Amino acid sequence: MTSQPTVGREIRLASRPVGAPVAANFQTAESEIPELADGQILVRNTWMSVDPYMRGRMDDVPGTLPPFAVGEPLDGSAVGEVIASRSRDVPSGARVSHFLGWREYAVMDAAGAAVIDTDLAPEPAYLGALGVPGLTAYAALTDVAEVREGDVVYVSAAAGAVGSLAGQIARKLGASRVIGSAGGPEKNRLLLDRFGYDAALDHRAGPIAPQLAAAAPDGIDVYLDNVGGDHLEAAIGALRPGGRAALVGAISGYNATEAAPGPSNLFRIVQGELTLRGMLVSSYVGLLPEFIGKAAGWLADGSLRTEQTVLDGLDRAPAALIGVLSGANTGKMLVRLH
Repeated sequence: MTSQPTVGREIRLASRPVGAPVAANFQTAESEIPELADGQILVRNTWMSVDPYMRGRMDDVPGTLPPFAVGEPLDGSAVGEVIASRSRDVPSGARVSHFLGWREYAVMDAAGAAVIDTDLAPEPAYLGALGVPGLTAYAALTDVAEVREGDVVYVSAAAGAVGSLAGQIARKLGASRVIGSAGGPEKNRLLLDRFGYDAALDHRAGPIAPQLAAAAPDGIDVYLDNVGGDHLEAAIGALRPGGRAALVGAISGYNATEAAPGPSNLFRIVQGELTLRGMLVSSYVGLLPEFIGKAAGWLADGSLRTEQTVLDGLDRAPAALIGVLSGANTGKMLVRLH
């Protein structure tokens, strides 16, 4: 067991960005590690997650999670080793997932951590395929916009953390054809060769709507939206009567300094009796045991393929977030801390 440290480094929000974040919006600082109270644990973080939703928390606006505070450390999903414990439920030596990333060491109530089984899957999997991205894809395609046998499914940001899993999960749920869009030929090759997509659309090569129409001339049944904007408009135009869309994210507008224009074809929702439904993965935490039970087997037998983009060291966390917002990642963006 690692000896207990007295100080640790953390990444704080130095200032709020205007448009895309830059390095100057972040600050690395040292913080004293307090003594543990009854029921608390000290975690040495080994991996942390960087996700597009974090951009919204950098603004001083209300949201599903509170804004990051200027001068305070950021937070987010992480995994690590318990190196000190005053809890009977989570002993020293346990590996846990929790929400106090962006720092080397985290003190928390044991109830705020979940013990993970590293014999079942390696630590990083609990931030990706067995974590929030995997659960998001699974809940979106089983509940929010249910995939039915024979459906044609379209996924945007299909080379990202959620999208790279969603196409494969859609196929397992009975989809007859899965179409993904991503940026650039390299990512599009991965969609076809690694992630099991039948067609790959390159949004950098031209407007997405005609590409989607060519890939699905008879329309689509389900759309998983990670992008918003023109991708959502294209999907609304392609959805067949009774079609369903799960609105998971809208990364195309996260760095916008003005309100992004909405789809111009909303009356198609009426004409096609379409269902467009937003989702917050926090509403589906109860599905996590069911999902892990299935996905761990898929990982073990190789039928669920994953990719990771890894930056090493806490100091690289700001660059990881800046990168994920510009599409620099393939699969899950992770920071390896120790």
